[in-house]
Amino acid sequence: MTHSDKDKPIVLVALGGHAFMQRGEPGTVEVQQRNAAMICRSLQTLVDRGYKLVVTHGNGPQVGDLLLLNESGDDKVAKMPMDVLVAQTEGSLGYFLQQAMLNELRARQIKKYVVTVVTQVLVDPADPAFQNPTKPVGPFLSQQEAQSRRDQLGWTIAEDPAKRGWRRVVPSPRPIKVVQRFTIRDSAEAGHIVIACGGGGIPIIKDSEGRYEGVEAVIDKDLTSSLLANQIGAEMFIILTEVPQIFSGFKTPSERAISAVTSEQLRALHTAGEFPAGSMGPKVEAVIGFLERGGKRAIVTDPHTIGEALEGRGGTHIIGAC
Repeated sequence: MTHSDKDKPIVLVALGGHAFMQRGEPGTVEVQQRNAAMICRSLQTLVDRGYKLVVTHGNGPQVGDLLLLNESGDDKVAKMPMDVLVAQTEGSLGYFLQQAMLNELRARQIKKYVVTVVTQVLVDPADPAFQNPTKPVGPFLSQQEAQSRRDQLGWTIAEDPAKRGWRRVVPSPRPIKVVQRFTIRDSAEAGHIVIACGGGGIPIIKDSEGRYEGVEAVIDKDLTSSLLANQIGAEMFIILTEVPQIFSGFKTPSERAISAVTSEQLRALHTAGEFPAGSMGPKVEAVIGFLERGGKRAIVTDPHTIGEALEGRGGTHIIGAC
C-alpha cells in the first residue's frame, strides 16, 4: 500500500442480490461465480482510487435454497438451524467474491490480500420481529405452492408487495452490534479487501450468563451494513442495487430521479410512503441511519454507474442534514 493509499478512507459497499443471481437465472455455481466476477470488476474502480474497501452482500436466494433442502431432505441427515445456514452462505458466497476479487487483482498486477470474515451480529432476544416474521427468503412461488409448503413444512408465507409472487418469511430483528467489527476495521486499515456480514451476518443473542448463541432469524443486509459502516469508521457508504438512482414516484407517471438529497429530505420522502418495504425502503432506512450516526456521505446506484457516481455524475448522493 502506497503512502497515498494509507491516507484514503474506508468505504463500505453493500451488494444486492444481483451480485450472484440476476432475476430469472438459476442458482448454479457457474452462474454465481460469473456474476461475482462481474461485480468485482465494477468494484475495481474503488481499488483504482486507493480506497480501503469493505464489501457486504445479501444471501436471500441461497439461504432460501438451503432451507428448502434442509427441510425436504433425508431424515437421516441432521437438520441445521437458520444461524448455521446463514454461516454456510457467508462462507460459500464469500468464497465466490474472494476468488473473483483475487483473480481481478492478479490480472491487474495489484498486490492486495482479500479476506472473508464469517461475521456474528448481536440482536435483542426481545425484538418484536421474532413474533412477526417479515423477511422474505428463497424463491418466488405461486400462492398454491407457497400454501402447500406452509402446510407441509410449517412455513410462514407472505405475498410480495410488488405482486411478484409468494415467499417464505422469517424473523428479521434489528442489528445491535457486529461482533467482529474491530477485526474487519483493522484488516481494512492494513490495506486488505474485506468481505463481511454476508446476508446480514449470523444472528446471535446473549443468554442469561452472557454467552453468545444463534437464533432462528435473518438480519436485513442493508441495516447491518449501515451499522458496520459506522462501527468501522467508514467515511462513505455505497449501496449497489438494480437501479442507477433512487426515484420518487417509482414506476408512476410522476417518477423522478433523485440525484442529491439530505438525509432529512430523504426521511421526509420515506415517511410519506415513497419507498416500499419490499424494495428501496430498507436501503433508504440504512442510508439515513448511517448518516444520522455520524457518517459523512452515502451513494445509492447500480454496479455499472459506480464510476460515474464517484465523480458526481451519476447515482443518488445523500449527505447528513444541513
